[in-house]
Amino acid sequence: MEEYKIYKMKTAVVLGGGGFIGGHLAKRLKSEGYYVRCVDIKSHEYFKHDEICDSFIVGDLRNPNLVKSSLIIDGNGVDEVYQLAADMGGAGYIFTGENDADIMHNSSLIHLNVLKTCSEYGIKKVLYTSSACVYPEHNQLDKDNPTCVEHSVYPANPDSEYGWEKLYGERLYQTFRKNYNIDTKIARLHNIFGPMGTYDGGKEKAPAAICRKVVTSNEGDTIEIWGDGKQTRSFLYIDECVEGLRRLMKSDISEPINVGSEEMISINDFTKMIIKISGKNINIKNIDGPLGVRGRNSDNKLIKELLEWEPTEKLETGIKKLYKWLENIYQH
Repeated sequence: MEEYKIYKMKTAVVLGGGGFIGGHLAKRLKSEGYYVRCVDIKSHEYFKHDEICDSFIVGDLRNPNLVKSSLIIDGNGVDEVYQLAADMGGAGYIFTGENDADIMHNSSLIHLNVLKTCSEYGIKKVLYTSSACVYPEHNQLDKDNPTCVEHSVYPANPDSEYGWEKLYGERLYQTFRKNYNIDTKIARLHNIFGPMGTYDGGKEKAPAAICRKVVTSNEGDTIEIWGDGKQTRSFLYIDECVEGLRRLMKSDISEPINVGSEEMISINDFTKMIIKISGKNINIKNIDGPLGVRGRNSDNKLIKELLEWEPTEKLETGIKKLYKWLENIYQH
């Protein structure tokens, strides 16, 4: 019965399904009626597996045999592959330089295994999540006017090895599109945030890290923020990210496209927003720390033109949801 059921359903595999974005994406696919398989080196920390998928494989995607067995269901290649698996983290992980070799080695191996299996088994739809970190450093020196329009990625000059690896990944997927006729989609994600993701331990991103600092602070405390706090970013809530990825997969777009918000904010103002949400009186102290570029903001002209859609939720709305989730964790 199970085999018959799978045969009648569309099948999707989310590589990196134990991660923050992967878990939310898998849950969405399951709600749409897909047979969903997640694969990751770790279980999901916050979602129960049956909430997000029909099967969950814990294994190492650097192993080509695991990738092969993951992408085949009932002897057939799956209908859709979402390749989110990567060695990554926040600024404290990717900008220190200490993890560069592992980041490049591990993520590249996963890409090569995935694309080789797809080409061998006739899997035709693959979405790869790239990153805004591919954009040249010299276009992001002005914190008030960063340039992240898609075509500006060349001549290439990412500010980190993580960014170079993501750009190499893009080239790989485009090459397999050209030589093996795989319908690859590339989403350049811009600082995705929300509940059910990493918030401590060194790999967390800025929204979760700052929310955690505020949640765990008392009235009158001081929290530390890396840099002068004038560096700018935009942040995209997870539900809008997942919506963008689903729309991209259904489209006939073949070029890399930004999936992000255009609501740019300085890190100090972002921190003040979170403090205001908390209702506490907390001070900010700027200290030296890993930074990344001075300014970064999504450019949504292309996604509006090609998908006739762009994210619309206000940053504060999403941050309130993340803050409440973390508050609940620390109160229990």
